[in-house]
Amino acid sequence: AQPVDVAPILGALGELHAATRDEADPVVEIEAPTEGLIVRGVEGRIVQVFRNLLGNAISFSPEGGHVTLRARPTGQMVEFVVEDEGPGIPDGKLESIFDRFYSERPRGERFGQHSGLGLSISRQIVEGLRGRISAENRRDAEGRIIGARFIIRLPAA
Repeated sequence: AQPVDVAPILGALGELHAATRDEADPVVEIEAPTEGLIVRGVEGRIVQVFRNLLGNAISFSPEGGHVTLRARPTGQMVEFVVEDEGPGIPDGKLESIFDRFYSERPRGERFGQHSGLGLSISRQIVEGLRGRISAENRRDAEGRIIGARFIIRLPAA
């Protein structure tokens, strides 16, 4: 592990999605400072985690929806939050979604698009870097699920 500046990685992922997205695809918004996002890690593995999380968020969000990735330093950690506007995570599955081969395919998606490995691999990478990853549902004022939220905390370098 070595110091990795995550800000340019997030910027590149956002630009890549914007350049390749179809008109109906969700918009990806990156809300992050341009500095202060340096973590201890392995760049390729960190990229893999964010590609997995963004890919899932995009696939579960409705046409024309929004996916937001926010990042901020928080003391000894750097926190990243990925939010979508999809159906959320089934009750009682907030931990098991990180199990190997667990898959909740979006409605209408072809079989094979989600292997059930992405979140398991992401958790292994994050925990291997002495970080934490968790999931929760986003809710509106009436308590209805309005999407999913993934929170990643990695040690600052």
